Amino acid sequence: MRQGHQTWVFPSRPVILSTAAIGGPFEAKGPLGEDFDITHGDLMLGQDSWEKAEKVLLEEACDKALEKAGLQKEQVHFLLAGDLMNQIITSSFSARTLGIPYIGLFGACSTAMESLALGALLVDSQSADYVLAATGSHNGAAEKQYRYPTEYGSQKPPTAQWTVTGAGAAVVGNKGSGLRVHAATIGRIVDMGLSDPFNMGAAMAPAALSTIETHFRDMRLPHDHYDLVVTGDLGKVGHQILSELLPKHNVDIPLDRYIDCGKLIYGDNPTVWSGGSGCGCVATVTYGHLLRRMREGEWKRILVVATGALLSPISYQQGESIPCIAHAVAIEAEHPEEG
Repeated sequence: MRQGHQTWVFPSRPVILSTAAIGGPFEAKGPLGEDFDITHGDLMLGQDSWEKAEKVLLEEACDKALEKAGLQKEQVHFLLAGDLMNQIITSSFSARTLGIPYIGLFGACSTAMESLALGALLVDSQSADYVLAATGSHNGAAEKQYRYPTEYGSQKPPTAQWTVTGAGAAVVGNKGSGLRVHAATIGRIVDMGLSDPFNMGAAMAPAALSTIETHFRDMRLPHDHYDLVVTGDLGKVGHQILSELLPKHNVDIPLDRYIDCGKLIYGDNPTVWSGGSGCGCVATVTYGHLLRRMREGEWKRILVVATGALLSPISYQQGESIPCIAHAVAIEAEHPEEG
């Protein structure tokens, strides 16, 4: 099961039975707009607060993933979910609605792969037949909590990122056909002393490097093993930093096989500064765009490395630096060795 120091290998290859991606109006207009299962034209989603709108996003992602898997919520043993709100209220309130036994997680923007890794572990160890892994974020809610309410119209530096309004969910099971979870590497906290909440990419890039290095070492894999290595919401700044760090640390991933969800979701839109961020970034890009292309046969193996900045408004106001983490999940087609 455990290989090396930080990596789980799953002998049963838990199956990703279905995924769902829900997006807001800005995301719907981006280059990945067609990869969402549902998009909304109203940022408030008919609710009277950003936080309530975020809960709707997460509930829709969970409901859609269950529908696509052909399962009732009563058949799911555990819901693993988290978000960016204080006390992960989006996930907890959604769990109240769903009524599924619930394990709340907080990995900031790394939560999508944290929940998928733990879900695969539960299924592989026969502790569950079906697990629902989910997360989401909302631009208005995150901006209000971590930075400034959007109504302030505050100016931001080019290193800043745009929190994705969206949610993603995956149903993982012990039988069936589909993409499979091969392994997961759980990251360490990496803190390089950066404290600027408007430069998350620079803060998180070293954590991504640490986890990628560990994954290849634990798995004893050549650096060109994966068709694609994907980081979660480093954005343009963090993507560039990691692209320079990898060869310096003798991690020779072909750079044409390395992309970042924060760069993909909005493309070259200059209004998002360095790119996308938030729990909904890696969740929607992976569960919508990337896995769709895997199902279509474009890639056989990908490694998704979701990054998270584990700060809070309190820690920032007290002058603390930003501890960061990255969790990696290896996803394979049904028979990756073929073809």
